[in-house]
Amino acid sequence: MDYKKVMVPLDGSDNSELAFKRAMEFVTEPGTSLYLVHVIDTMPLVGNYGVISGDLFYDLSERAREYLTQMKEKAESQGAKNVSIHVRFGNPKTVISKDFVDEYHVDLIVIGSTGLNAVERILVGSVAEYVNRHAKVDVMIIKQ
Repeated sequence: MDYKKVMVPLDGSDNSELAFKRAMEFVTEPGTSLYLVHVIDTMPLVGNYGVISGDLFYDLSERAREYLTQMKEKAESQGAKNVSIHVRFGNPKTVISKDFVDEYHVDLIVIGSTGLNAVERILVGSVAEYVNRHAKVDVMIIKQ
């Protein structure tokens, strides 16, 4: 199958960078697009009071944007032509599996597996597992 719109969620982990590397196999052909996405999970930021500092949001988004810009340059140096970066706030599971896919009509998600232990996987589940179960497009999970 020819994929034209490939999303790679990146969080700076080794596994997400392995996913980036694998996604490059799909996005060097003309007419393909690569979406590099970082989702800032707002739940841990809200805490008990429901108030988040605007400065914190700004700092987190700027750091994410800098990282994604570096990854975009890397993708372009490897032959990708149409690369865009996106920083989103929200629940990474739903932003990746539904919101972004619907907005940009992505047809493949290449995502790194997470290093959760068995207890964490039972309690919270991994983002990759959630995306694999709920996305309505093809999902490729890259393991280390």
